[in-house]
Amino acid sequence: IHRRGYPMAPQKIAQRKRAVHVADAVNKIEGVPVRSCAIELSNAWCEDKITGVQMKEALLKSHMEMARRVK
Repeated sequence: IHRRGYPMAPQKIAQRKRAVHVADAVNKIEGVPVRSCAIELSNAWCEDKITGVQMKEALLKSHMEMARRVK
């Protein structure tokens, strides 16, 4: 289900997927692994199932939980 109640244009989905691909490539170049949580959230954002804000909030929460476990 799309968050707006109707499907996003295929061009917009493709644009978002390209943006995620570039971000993942930059992380790989920098030696930063992309976690499965981030991949799942990115895919949901690409498909318009969540907003960019929701994705960022979920990533921040995930990183904070991971940091607490490391301490």
